[in-house]
Amino acid sequence: KQTNKQESNPMTTDPSRTRMRRSSFAAPLLMCLAALAAGPAAAQSPTEIEGMKADIEALKQGQDAIQKDLAEIKQALQRRPARAQPRPFQPLDIDIAGAPSKGAKDAPLTLVEFTDFQCPYCGRYFSNTLPEVIKQYVDTGKVRYVVRDMPLASIHPYAQKAAEAALCAGVQGKYWEMHDALFKDQAHLKPEDLASRAQQVGLLDPAQFSQCLDQGEQAETAQQGVKAGMQAGVRGTPSFFLGLTNADAPDTLHATQMIRGAQPFAAFKQTIDAMLASPHKAGGAGS
Repeated sequence: KQTNKQESNPMTTDPSRTRMRRSSFAAPLLMCLAALAAGPAAAQSPTEIEGMKADIEALKQGQDAIQKDLAEIKQALQRRPARAQPRPFQPLDIDIAGAPSKGAKDAPLTLVEFTDFQCPYCGRYFSNTLPEVIKQYVDTGKVRYVVRDMPLASIHPYAQKAAEAALCAGVQGKYWEMHDALFKDQAHLKPEDLASRAQQVGLLDPAQFSQCLDQGEQAETAQQGVKAGMQAGVRGTPSFFLGLTNADAPDTLHATQMIRGAQPFAAFKQTIDAMLASPHKAGGAGS
């Protein structure tokens, strides 16, 4: 269907077809010019010479028609409306009460990640970008890192229970260990796989973890992350919000920057460094 649509659309051009049409005109034209250049000895009669001249004139008219078509196509493309530019990010407050965090609580900046353990892009960010963010900014006391679990159950059926497993491990002080274990093995996130993670991450009370998971004790907490993400305008995971740390309001982040998707470390470095250099001037525009 797509092919037929393109063929029937006069505004759609195929470079290979254009070259073929030009070749179909160029080859006879060269033959005619070669015959004329050969002189009277090569021509059998004046009639043939006149016929060649007529052919050359027809070929020229065909080329003129092609040039006219290309000019019309160019004008049509120039008349197309410009793509709408995305709206700048508007600063907003994000609820981070009780959310797992890593790094100094009084770090200059706070970075909040909305994540989904079954999301392949979240897994890619975990493997390729997060280690450098932790190394260069969290471990050095420049950034406090906060995670809001946002399981998108409509497309990731195992994400909700995986989020609960991380939060249940967090009750025993092992959220980050479970967080890392789940992302390192995203192929095994079924509920029956989660119980075995208790020993893997060194939980002191595996039975309590199983009870927490089986009874859904952290289900509401995981859904609070979903609610917070929707209120912040998150349309997909991972999504990140960055703002100044406010010691007087530790349960709320006033986010002035947003980074969408599993961006490379360079994108985070650029945004974080700009805010560290001019923390009171870097807000508002977003990424």
